[in-house]
Amino acid sequence: MNPIQLEIFRALLVSVAEEMGNVLRRTAFSPNIRERRDYSCAVYDASGRLAAQGDHMPVHLGSMPVAVRRAIQAVPMGPGDAVILNDPYEGGTHLPDITLVSPVFGPGQEARSPRFYVASRAHHADIGGMTPGSMPASSEIFQEGLRIPAVKLMEGGKWNQALLQVILANVRTPGEREGDLAAQLAANRTGEGRLRQMLSRYGEEQMQRASEALIDYTERMVRKLLAEIPDGTYQAVDYLDDDGFREEPIPIRVAIAKRGEEALVDFTGSAPQVQGSVNAVLAIALSAVSYVVRSLLEEDVPANAGLLAPIRVVAPPGSVVNALFPAAVAAGNVETSQRLVDVLLRALAQALPGRIPAAGGGTMNNLTLGGIHPDSGSPFAYYETIAGGMGGGPRGDGDSGVHTHMTNSRNTPVEELEHALPVRVVRYRLRRGSGGAGKHRGGDGLIREIEFLSDMDVTLLSDRRRFPPYGLQGGANGERGENLLIDEAGETPLPGKISFRGRKGQILSIRTPGGGGWGRPSVSGDSQPSPRSAAK
Repeated sequence: MNPIQLEIFRALLVSVAEEMGNVLRRTAFSPNIRERRDYSCAVYDASGRLAAQGDHMPVHLGSMPVAVRRAIQAVPMGPGDAVILNDPYEGGTHLPDITLVSPVFGPGQEARSPRFYVASRAHHADIGGMTPGSMPASSEIFQEGLRIPAVKLMEGGKWNQALLQVILANVRTPGEREGDLAAQLAANRTGEGRLRQMLSRYGEEQMQRASEALIDYTERMVRKLLAEIPDGTYQAVDYLDDDGFREEPIPIRVAIAKRGEEALVDFTGSAPQVQGSVNAVLAIALSAVSYVVRSLLEEDVPANAGLLAPIRVVAPPGSVVNALFPAAVAAGNVETSQRLVDVLLRALAQALPGRIPAAGGGTMNNLTLGGIHPDSGSPFAYYETIAGGMGGGPRGDGDSGVHTHMTNSRNTPVEELEHALPVRVVRYRLRRGSGGAGKHRGGDGLIREIEFLSDMDVTLLSDRRRFPPYGLQGGANGERGENLLIDEAGETPLPGKISFRGRKGQILSIRTPGGGGWGRPSVSGDSQPSPRSAAK
């Protein structure tokens, strides 16, 4: 294809994923999807390769191809079908992330195999389990909620009512869950319709050629990028604070062996899988590598299956970056994914010192709340992540109060939070001075303080409370995060990972990390301690 044709089809396919996302956001019931935009949509070719994606959630998009391939392999799909999946050991990530996959047939070709697939993934605010929000400080997958293998939720355009009732019977907020599943289905139907229009207008052969050409183009751009990196092996290590059960830090190691236009990314030496929920499945490791590669490319390079074509990823089974059943994984998707990016960028900073930023906040600061609403008498379950500071980089200071790397969700507006839940937001501001000093400073984190207006169950899954976000090229580390419970007895420090019963009148204060600084500051004095000494 010539460049003009290639760009036209790139825009067409991306527009499908973007429109799917718009439909999902506008029709969802839960604030987490509607306000925070915790969802992702994408288009796949007939073999299940990623063809195009929306500018949605990196941790979703990089891992979703594993789920789509599993759905295609496990369940033959016909017109009007939709396959649901959330099992981390069958291609999912953690249980609240539910993926819906639908086939796309050409006009009048329903008897043949699908020409494309569309998929949506959304984080549901509750999928059962031991605590509201389904993000507990757990020790096994069974405590985290309902596991759904690849099965049909829709068949021939009709709901699988038996399966739907099983799902709704196992969650705390069935009306919200049913609404969010219907929103995902509407998004998929929108994607199907747009692709059928394109197949009708351009023909099956032209559409397939366009998809293959876009994937080939991205692979060529990745190979060009790799060719510009000096050959060698670049190693780094970074640490998760703990797993919520033991205080020992959890190392994540990587060695990037780059030769010519190919690379091997090897996580051998990372910690074995642990008791707590910071274990990540293989799809998360692949997602982190895909994100880092994409972030080094020019903005106009399409994001598709070509990103990882010249790269081999090794993640030892049974490790914290490739956990095996029945390990707990709720925090692997949200916390370990961030540390994987940090360690990958730290290794690449040796090869590309003028292109790699210092570490961002490095945690999503996950908060779940749940209980019985005192006004309605009905159960409620809520989930949000809280932003931090972006790392300073070679091009300038880091932004303050933003999500970075594997998440780009928005914050929940105070008005929406107080309207939906028995809480009051008493403080929400930047955490001034929490970004690391440097030629280019790290961005500041946030302070978010929430007063409980009734008793409720609370879970925090956060990190970078012991090991600060690192600075680069002489820049200082960012400030560590902090969790506090405030009541009549004063301020009580909380661990990074904890589930507890909050009492009416108590205030939860979450103070998120700032980003690391980049380059030596004009007035020196900040040193960079090793991870182990920084924890003391």
